[in-house]
This record gives sequence, structure tokens and C-alpha cells, in this order.
Amino acid sequence: MTSATELAPGLAVQGFTAAPSLSQFKLIAFDMDSTLISIECVDEIADAVGRKAEVAAITEAAMRGEITDFKDSLRRRLALLKGVTLEDMERVYSERLQINPGAAELIAACQKVGMKVLLVSGGFTFFADRVKARLNIDFSRSNLLEVVDGQLTGGLVMQSWGDICDGAEKCRTLLEVASLLGIAPHECIAMGDGANDLPMMGAAGLSVAYHAKPKVREHAMVAINEGGLDRLLEVVRP
Repeated sequence: MTSATELAPGLAVQGFTAAPSLSQFKLIAFDMDSTLISIECVDEIADAVGRKAEVAAITEAAMRGEITDFKDSLRRRLALLKGVTLEDMERVYSERLQINPGAAELIAACQKVGMKVLLVSGGFTFFADRVKARLNIDFSRSNLLEVVDGQLTGGLVMQSWGDICDGAEKCRTLLEVASLLGIAPHECIAMGDGANDLPMMGAAGLSVAYHAKPKVREHAMVAINEGGLDRLLEVVRP
């Protein structure tokens, strides 16, 4: 298929002629915010200090690809989070964060055929580590917020790989984990919704857009526009 074909309402494919089997793949990489989970965490954190509209506008522009420097856009948003408390963060997690429909089912199906699962996010470890545990995910990489005296400073903590997980780092992480596991890029699936997911989606053997921005849907081999994450199993069968 060289142009997008709708298999069923809200589900489109392009770029392959025969549906692959899930067992052909060895690793699946997920974005977190608005892919595995229902929210953009940075926007909801900003709500705690009355700056959600300002931060959400930057997030939307970055995810659409209108702001091409993700690192700069994240630094701009982080600066507006200065003073948010850990208690505010806990409320975002407990009251607002929900796992998206079909996430647990898709991950279980992947692991049943021996696949490993990677969460790679431009969001924050505060949430990513908990989502990793809840969904029994094997590996994760995300940004570490700097906290002093129980409050966000507006900065990030340098980690062994760097300080900001942007699109390039997402792609590098996918390839790094695959290499460590002895997996070729064509044996990987990458799933996301925003422009910063395009590099890893481009490197993977199968790219999946989930309720994604137009630019991401255009480049994805599978676009899930309605329903849950497990609709991938309608295309890539176990």
C-alpha cells in the first residue's frame, strides 16, 4: 500500500502490502504523554500555578512540529513551572493521569510473543517511572525534574545520557536498546503522537501514530485515529 487505506473506521495503513505478524518484531517503543497516558503532564503541572494555557500553547505547537527546537520549547515551559510543589505533582498523578484504553492489552500481547517494551518520553521520570511499573514495561527513559526544598526549580537534572530527551534522543534510545538486545531496527515498532516521535518512528520497522497530529499521521505506516492502543492488533496480528 503506497497511500493511506482505511481498514476500518478510525484505522488506516500505508507503506506495506501484507500485514506483518506481531511475532516478527522484538521491541516496541512507546511515547508516554497522550500516547500511553491521557494527558500532557507538563500542561497539567502548569495548571497548579495558573499557567496551563500558556504552557499548553507551547506544547501544542511543539507537538505539531511548528516549534522545531523541542529542547528550547521544553526549557520555556519548565521555566514557567518554577515553584510547583511535589504535592502538586502528586495530585496530577492521582487525579488527572489515566492510562489510555488498550495500553495494558497491547503490552500484554507484545510480551506474550516475547517482545520487550520501551517507554521513551520527553516528559518526566516522576510520572514515567510509575507508568513503567503499572504497565510492567521493561525499559524507560525520560527527563528528571530538579527539585529543591520540595519545589520545582524550573530546571532538569543531567543524567548519564544527557538532560533532555528530545526526538533525536528518543531515536538514539530506541536504537541503543535494540542494539543491547541484539535486535535490528526493522524488528522494532515505534508508537507516538507528536513531532518529536517522528525520528524514532522513522528508524523503526513499523511506525504507529496514535490519535496523532496531522504531520505524524502522514508519516506513519499505521494510524489509529479512533479507539484504543490495542487496535494495532487489528493490523499486526499475534
